Amino acid sequence: MDDDLWALIGPLLPPWPQKAPGPKPMDDRLCLQGILYVLYNDVSWQLLPLELGFGFGQTCWRRLGRWHEAGVFDRLHRLLLAELHAAGELDWSRACVDASHIRAKKGAKAPVRHRSTAGRQAVSTI
Repeated sequence: MDDDLWALIGPLLPPWPQKAPGPKPMDDRLCLQGILYVLYNDVSWQLLPLELGFGFGQTCWRRLGRWHEAGVFDRLHRLLLAELHAAGELDWSRACVDASHIRAKKGAKAPVRHRSTAGRQAVSTI
């Protein structure tokens, strides 16, 4: 990961608790690189190679969850969109919105239950 991208991402990450038990945590930048490696190469967390220096897959996976709960990726998404928009690199004439991005209206009527058109078993004649 280049330094310019890290300069955008680094400040969004929550600080590590000062009095956290256990050994010193893995560097955030290395964990992020491990996360990106796993996602890009579509490998399981257990198969993250230690030789790359990103730490254990389990460590990266826990850090991903911690950052997700802290809302890091939502803020990063907004920040990157703003940067791209400011640079004129976004084409806003084309957009895709689906149900995972738009909240459903509360109080919507429940769908009406329709009579089944499936076949029925014949009556036993025994």
